[in-house]
Amino acid sequence: MTIWTELLGSQTHLLGEKYRTRVVEAGDGEPLVLLHGVGGHAEAYARNVTRLGEHYRAMAIDLLWHGFSAKPEFTHDAVGTYVDQVLDLLDSQGIERAHLEGESLGGWVALTLALEHPDRVGKLVLNTTAGIKWNPGSVDERPAEGREALRARSLAAIENPTPETIRTRLEWLMATPDRVTDELVEVRRRIYADPATNIALRTVFENSFGFGSGPNRRISEDRLATVSVPTLVLWSDHNPGSGPDVGRRIAKLIPGAAFHCVADAAHWPQWEQPDEHDRVVLGFLGGTA
Repeated sequence: MTIWTELLGSQTHLLGEKYRTRVVEAGDGEPLVLLHGVGGHAEAYARNVTRLGEHYRAMAIDLLWHGFSAKPEFTHDAVGTYVDQVLDLLDSQGIERAHLEGESLGGWVALTLALEHPDRVGKLVLNTTAGIKWNPGSVDERPAEGREALRARSLAAIENPTPETIRTRLEWLMATPDRVTDELVEVRRRIYADPATNIALRTVFENSFGFGSGPNRRISEDRLATVSVPTLVLWSDHNPGSGPDVGRRIAKLIPGAAFHCVADAAHWPQWEQPDEHDRVVLGFLGGTA
């Protein structure tokens, strides 16, 4: 299967009023917005959009400064701007409330939106989410294999977007390197080589991974008790830098949250184990998980 064949039946649009947001979507049910991680793009959900679209209006987007969405002047409240982008997308489509799934940075954005605008969120899926400010000793974080390794690979890829640097960066996401397809490498290489995107992502990366303005919007673990929307914490057994215990801790702190750990996956369970991901997410959204 290729990204092209996985996405057969989907549509790509540029939507939004305040911001131009690229959306790859399928289906016409209740809206489900899918948010990728830092440095990613809508194709992170290429293996999920059409199947999720059989039940929902599944909308995978490019965050600002990423992919083919708008590249406004960088703001040092990036997470807040991403939240504003999602709200702008919903408003432009006349959507009062949407389900959200966010992976890594996308989870941080989705969680922030759920905390600040709970009336706009149906159900929430936190997929190997980033952005939690943990109390000392609360969880076992391993930054050398997590955000520090990803930062080094991200900067190398954006400074010199070759097939080799892009592949090395993508391999960090996967439990085994063979899951990084040549097609995925070339899609991301072309995105990173685009002049406007390259400049924008350099700034994003310099303000991510605990550096620059990146930590400013982190969510203290104490705030997790105030999440008021139904939540699924979706984790993996090989998530680099923060294992299943971190996901379980998040689920324990969010009232009524469900937890699921995907086996044989790292930081991209929706790509590595798409059948299981979609089954669990659809079960949760439909009320059977």
